[in-house]
Amino acid sequence: MTIISSEMILPPLQMGLETLMEYLSVHVLTCLIPAFFIAGAIVALLQKDVVLKYFGADAKKWLCYSVAATSGTVLAVCSCTILPMFAGIHRRGAGIGPATAFLFSGPAINLLAVVLTARVLGLDLGIARIVAAVSMAVVIGLVMAAIFERKRVPEDEGGSDGPACAPASVSSDKGMSRPSYVTPLFMAILVGILLGATSKIALFPKAVLVSILVLASAWLLMRYFEDVEKSAFFGETWWLVKRIFPLLLVGTFITGVIGYFLPVELIRSIFGRSDFLACFIASTIGALLYMPTLLEVPIVGTLFGYSSGVMASGPALALLLAGPSMSLPNMIVIWRVIGARKAGVYISLVVLLSTLAGMIYGAIV
Repeated sequence: MTIISSEMILPPLQMGLETLMEYLSVHVLTCLIPAFFIAGAIVALLQKDVVLKYFGADAKKWLCYSVAATSGTVLAVCSCTILPMFAGIHRRGAGIGPATAFLFSGPAINLLAVVLTARVLGLDLGIARIVAAVSMAVVIGLVMAAIFERKRVPEDEGGSDGPACAPASVSSDKGMSRPSYVTPLFMAILVGILLGATSKIALFPKAVLVSILVLASAWLLMRYFEDVEKSAFFGETWWLVKRIFPLLLVGTFITGVIGYFLPVELIRSIFGRSDFLACFIASTIGALLYMPTLLEVPIVGTLFGYSSGVMASGPALALLLAGPSMSLPNMIVIWRVIGARKAGVYISLVVLLSTLAGMIYGAIV
């Protein structure tokens, strides 16, 4: 009879707690809080026809998929930070195809990560990453739309239990007199706060920049928006926090525990070729592990040995595609937001397409 001792239990739990504390200290203030406010503004303040124009199921495919598949280049977000924005556009009526294309592309091809990949791991791999990520976003969106849009119901299943959204334009003196540029400007400032908080500039100028943007957003909100709109904005933001944040905490802790048991040396020995098994394992590992933005580059280069020639190019690309765009916490939240069937198809598409992209790239180079 095997006796489970504290020495067997404590180390993985400690790793889970360390992973969770690192996540809380690095990402909550600078990434998640701005992302939640952006998502709340999308749901409560943005005109629904604007969302439908670029992300709706009936929007022109060339337009909506072009926007969704390339939007990640300006958002320095990870697989968890993109979730509130995805939930926001989903609740606001976006089609499942454009919404999932945005969900994948957001963390997969942010400009900083692509540039760092090209500089550290090589220009060829950097170019392959951005081409494969944009192509995958479009394919994922089109497949999701082909499977699920015909069965679409009038009200989004993911937002049926949320607070009622205030109308984006209120029939009142303040609402009627508000210039048309105010809401887009307010949204742009919120995105600016996210970009500024996640930038690599020095702490003091970063704090000054973010403070100015926060004050500007607060002034616009108080000056131009009705009380019912402000209430809806904060209500939607808080509802998304309650719905998503606890799942992220649980998923991040579990990811740390899994990381403790991960046989890194054994896995590295598998990645010396670009066949199906190597690329599939790389995609699966990437889909499970949480990789903060930009951290995927040293993970691929150093931990799995791409820079030293241990890891082949195919599994390296597969890991770079699946890793930043997905994680166990990400999967749990997606499952909750869009349901089991859609989440299962989306997760399978990411893993399989990342595997295929890695095999193709490995065969070419």
